[in-house]
Amino acid sequence: MDKLLQEIRSCTICAEFLPEGPNPIVAGTEQSSLLIIGQAPGRRVHESGIPWNDPSGDQLRDWLDMDKRTFYDANQVALMPMGFCYPGTGKSGDLPPRPECAPNWHLKLLEALKGVKLTLLVGQYAQKYYLQNRFKTNLTETVRSYLDFTPKFLPLPHPSPRNRIWMKRNEWFGKEVLPYLKEKVKQL
Repeated sequence: MDKLLQEIRSCTICAEFLPEGPNPIVAGTEQSSLLIIGQAPGRRVHESGIPWNDPSGDQLRDWLDMDKRTFYDANQVALMPMGFCYPGTGKSGDLPPRPECAPNWHLKLLEALKGVKLTLLVGQYAQKYYLQNRFKTNLTETVRSYLDFTPKFLPLPHPSPRNRIWMKRNEWFGKEVLPYLKEKVKQL
């Protein structure tokens, strides 16, 4: 596992497309029981090198009812984005994750993460990639159908502050999905 993480952190496969250069962000051990697959690191995470070290991470930890110490304990939580490096900024926020990472690294990581019991698919990029034809019409319908994907996967919206409007429109998420999520995480 250490060798694999070192290889990933040294990856430059898409360097020419990264405005800030490569800085692959990933964490986990063979013992990790929870795997969180997000989109791609934002600028703050790129600069700090710490996954989910931004307001989205604060919101995600709140959803999980998890403190930072536990969240960053790689023996408990593995963090694997769809794109390991910050992709840059587009017209309406960060660009999508680079498409090279998942096909090149995810399977190898999943094979090494032997202890994973639950995988959180955070955002539509992770959901479309892992659920494939089981992905519903859109992210909202996929998250609303969360029980269809358990016990292996649990789809979540991205916890970005930009999604506050989504949260207000979809109050069922806070009433149904978050209590379920917190209970599952507590069991792990």
